[in-house]
Amino acid sequence: MFSKNSSSTIEHQPSIMQDCYLDFMLSRQAMLCTPRTLKFYKDTLNKFLEWLEDDGIDEPVRITPRHVRKFLSTYADRGCKDSYIHTYARSIRTFLRFLYQEEYIPELVRFEMPRLGEMRLPVLSVDEIKQVLVACSNPRDKAIILLMVDTGLRRAEVIDLNWKDIDLKTGICIVRRGKGKKSRSVILGAITRRVLLSYKRKLNIQEIDPVFQTNRAKRFTHSGFRSLLVRLSERSEIRVSAHALRRSFVVLSLKGGMSLAHIQALMGHSTPKMTLHYAQLVDDDLVTAHQEHGPIDTFLK
Repeated sequence: MFSKNSSSTIEHQPSIMQDCYLDFMLSRQAMLCTPRTLKFYKDTLNKFLEWLEDDGIDEPVRITPRHVRKFLSTYADRGCKDSYIHTYARSIRTFLRFLYQEEYIPELVRFEMPRLGEMRLPVLSVDEIKQVLVACSNPRDKAIILLMVDTGLRRAEVIDLNWKDIDLKTGICIVRRGKGKKSRSVILGAITRRVLLSYKRKLNIQEIDPVFQTNRAKRFTHSGFRSLLVRLSERSEIRVSAHALRRSFVVLSLKGGMSLAHIQALMGHSTPKMTLHYAQLVDDDLVTAHQEHGPIDTFLK
């Protein structure tokens, strides 16, 4: 029997379910999923499979949509955010599809995905970005903020950058390990390149060295990079996160007249739908757009 206080996990239990779980995890490794993705599946699926065993379900053929709904409802009852519950649902859906494809179960177990509530995603205005830049105490931090707003890079992509990836003459920056391990190019503007150049002059580096280094000349960890943004948030009194900076790139690029197709390519999105998800406009933008193009004021003056 599994319990929250036990160090046991499904991968240590000899059962048919263990074989399914092991096969699934091996398939993700064969697909070259990142360690972060593997940890995501491990954490979410262990909890689901532990819950199934507690409910007397020890074989994959006995899993039904009712079991999935019942499991997800336990998190809803605790008041967990819908995005948190949706994360578990995505992991379970992928696992169940695998079980069907590999013929562990005769029919695909289908269930309705929990809905994500519509919410306004955080985006920094131009004035807020300027305020954050003023709070930067060194060229490195300033370069990080400018690069992230100028390119829309993800946090992991910024951490992975090496100096050989950036051409300061042309502004072309190669993202070698984007999401899904896909490479792409992004562009740095003149202002960002000048700040990067100023930062680079203070370093004793080689082309293979990381662009952004800690005070000990090491590559940032994910937690260390997050801590840096937290400190900037405290100093600037503006909430700064990697996601907010990435969304700011989309919104400001749209305002500047960049096409959605170009933004999609720079963001590394496979579909325009994901780009549009980031491109939520703030109320002031909607007011301005309506003032300029509203049907009544435009045509019935």
